Amino acid sequence: MSMLNKPAAHELPRSAAGKRNPWLMAIVASIATFMELLDSTIANVSLYHISASLSVSYNESLWVLTSYIVANALVLPISGWLSGMLGRKRYYMLSIAGFTLGSLFCSIAPNLECLIVARVIQGICGGGLAPVEQSMLTDSFPAEKRAQVFAFYGVTVLFAPAIGPFVGGWLTENLSWHWVFLINVPVGILSLLLSYYFIIEPPLLVAERRQRQAGGWRIDYIGLSLVVVGFGALQLFLDRFEIYDGFSSSLIITLAVTAGFSLGLLVLWEWFCPAPVMNIHLLRHRNFALSCALIFLLGMLVYGSTQLLPQMTQELFGYTATLAGKMLGIGGLFLIGSVTLMGRVAGRVAHQQWLVAIGLAGVAWSTWRFSALNLDTDFSTFVLARIVQVIWFPVLLIPVSTLAYEGLPENSSNEAAAFAALMRNIGGSVGIALVANVLHMRTNLHYSRISENITGATQFSLPLDELRTLALSQARIMGYMDIFWLLAAICLLSIPLAFWFRRTTTVRRVSGHV
Repeated sequence: MSMLNKPAAHELPRSAAGKRNPWLMAIVASIATFMELLDSTIANVSLYHISASLSVSYNESLWVLTSYIVANALVLPISGWLSGMLGRKRYYMLSIAGFTLGSLFCSIAPNLECLIVARVIQGICGGGLAPVEQSMLTDSFPAEKRAQVFAFYGVTVLFAPAIGPFVGGWLTENLSWHWVFLINVPVGILSLLLSYYFIIEPPLLVAERRQRQAGGWRIDYIGLSLVVVGFGALQLFLDRFEIYDGFSSSLIITLAVTAGFSLGLLVLWEWFCPAPVMNIHLLRHRNFALSCALIFLLGMLVYGSTQLLPQMTQELFGYTATLAGKMLGIGGLFLIGSVTLMGRVAGRVAHQQWLVAIGLAGVAWSTWRFSALNLDTDFSTFVLARIVQVIWFPVLLIPVSTLAYEGLPENSSNEAAAFAALMRNIGGSVGIALVANVLHMRTNLHYSRISENITGATQFSLPLDELRTLALSQARIMGYMDIFWLLAAICLLSIPLAFWFRRTTTVRRVSGHV
């Protein structure tokens, strides 16, 4: 009997696999999540084609990315609550169906306005997929399998956004930008059918939902409103900061004040609300709070570098979208090997805190190596540097994900997974915004310093205009290198966080979840 068909040795009360082997459920659940996370980066390299096809400017086409990110951010904080209210399996399948339908609408959108509406549908429906999958994995595997199952989940979380630009570039250049979205339709239909047959709603969750319904649903309208306003304003602030020249724009200032006030009030309200839409009290658990901080950092690194490398190689080295994506895709293949290896190793390490520290040090070192590159760097050097960087991501992610659930209540997996996914996405948005703004500032600084040495064309054998072009290119590459140095420094300074985790010398079994 194969591993996938072999029944589980014992059925956990919250398992989404039922009597089947939970690995079969894990594979089925990962299909939709992979599709959704792929979409978080797949359209990035297609924007020039989209803007030309729909006769809009490039800046206008950026709303294709912004609308998805903002819509995604609105549903992530409440996905655990929605899962509990609607039923985990029902909510998951509704999310798949909505995301698939939104993808179809994207592929046939006749104008930018329709495309943005379709992307909002994608973002709202896709926001619940990753947290629900993580919740199902957590509840369906015994504690001793925790490292392995989070290694499997790590393939989805890390590999999908890494290869998004490559897939998007290839589809755009060989077919059309419409296929960036249309490819989701058959995958979504397959995922919907498999989820219907192979994912179950455990009787315990059904009983808990009926018990809540019997007492009447108490909807936290104030909390919901603060989530929509606060996280919506935050994502718009991060995404539009550079485009609107930062704090010189009244819109950016308004978004910053709105986000700060709304999110501050949200924390206070949810802390005292008897039926909160976001369970802020989970942050009282030290391991979970530290894990959220490091997941935020990892999101910043993964999405920031995934945005930075294709942009740099296309702007300064003349790479096509496909070639830039290929560089990331090759790194993604090695990422799978690293995840697999760490899944086996992490479960045998008594002190997971040391793995977190080693992972942070490895990511810091490998990211710092990028700061030594220059305008003469060839493709193979870029690929090697990317491989060395991404193989450290699982060394950090797997033990952090494992430690996050230590000591949490057994019925909190939905809310915990939603919170962790929210931190990853906000970290990604901060990483992309940080990359864009630091690049702009450091390029201007370096260019002004280099230009001081260009006092006149008569001192050089090249025309003044050509000298200025070379100076700008040199300033630009120096700006990129500064970002890599900054990201490496942030990782290095975060290493002490690893030793604040509560020490766990053995893998403990927690009833009802991993």
